[in-house]
Amino acid sequence: MKVVQVNTVCDTGSVGRIALDLYQVIEEKGSECLIAYGRGSAPKHIQTVKVNTKMDFYSHVLYQFITGANGFASVECTKKLIKEIEKYQPDIIHLHNIHGFYLNIELFFAFLKRMNKPVVWTLHDCWSFTGHCAYFDYVGCDKWKTGCHDCEQFKSAYPYGLLHDNCVYNYKRKKEIFNGLNLLTIVTPSKWLRDYVKQSFLKNYPVQVIYNGIDLERFKPVKGELSRQYAKMDQYIVLGVANMWEPRKGLTYFEQLADRLSAKYQIILVGLSEKQKKAISSKIIGITRTQNVNELAQLYSLANVYVNATLEDNFPTTNLEALACNTPVVTFATGGSVESVDEECGKVVPKGDINLLREAIEFICTHQNKYRKCVEKAKQYDKKDRFEEYMNLYQKVYEENRYEK
Repeated sequence: MKVVQVNTVCDTGSVGRIALDLYQVIEEKGSECLIAYGRGSAPKHIQTVKVNTKMDFYSHVLYQFITGANGFASVECTKKLIKEIEKYQPDIIHLHNIHGFYLNIELFFAFLKRMNKPVVWTLHDCWSFTGHCAYFDYVGCDKWKTGCHDCEQFKSAYPYGLLHDNCVYNYKRKKEIFNGLNLLTIVTPSKWLRDYVKQSFLKNYPVQVIYNGIDLERFKPVKGELSRQYAKMDQYIVLGVANMWEPRKGLTYFEQLADRLSAKYQIILVGLSEKQKKAISSKIIGITRTQNVNELAQLYSLANVYVNATLEDNFPTTNLEALACNTPVVTFATGGSVESVDEECGKVVPKGDINLLREAIEFICTHQNKYRKCVEKAKQYDKKDRFEEYMNLYQKVYEENRYEK
């Protein structure tokens, strides 16, 4: 069996790492894999093809800024991708993020319909069924259910527009382009996103939930040189981690917590920009990034509680990483963030309720013995098991296609 994975990046970001990990599992199982990606770099020891150039990337960004039409540039890069897939002749095409300024969706999906091969499409956000946004809970929008118009976020949220709100056109064209694939199976990493897909114009496709997994050999309780480097021995450590602290990640709630928690609590935030580090409260310790995964695991292990104040998210792996390091999680009741947290490994509080968030943090820090099953919970998300689900899905759609022929 031969599989092509298509994603914006390879081996960077959470989705890029998922694609690479899945590549390794596919190869270990005796099948073949090729990763086609838009930008960045890739490890040299695997089969990859980069389809985008810097010039095309910036051209696509400019096209998006001017027209507000996302996913309708990059014609030559898409032709290159199509040519590479035709040459490789895969049995299955696995799509991840097809947005990100590297792909012409109209051209590419016309090709997929002609090729008539099984397609697995993992949705890592909501972009596929909206006229613009990757997420919309933050602004409480549900226009995507019937037809996007007058987008509140076209200037303020990815994929960003500057001059023209083209969400009506985008929505209509996506609905036409993405429907009509005979052999498409959609995968979502959360039940939350699955339920949204079933309310969208993609509702006629089969949808399967496969949770994201983590490497339990890398994320586990560890001690190291960071032990108590960031706080006094009698302080509770409250940790927050994000790849990028954009507004929906809840940075403002940590600012409020810094004023509401006593001096017994030390907040540490990982992933801040230099500008954010300078602007945040002096009561918060800001870290731009850790040196490696082991250092991040040390911080998780050091923390008394991990706080995910996200206002919208799919299925954040940071929750899993914290649990794997035996650290309880507090999260707002938003998106798929709640699906990895139960009363034995953390607390879920109403979205945006800063008082209940503070109370949950204080309770967990002073009742650590009540939360001893964090690692046990994390074992449910061992990446080996999660990727085995993908292999089973591949085999299923592969056999169904052979049978139909």
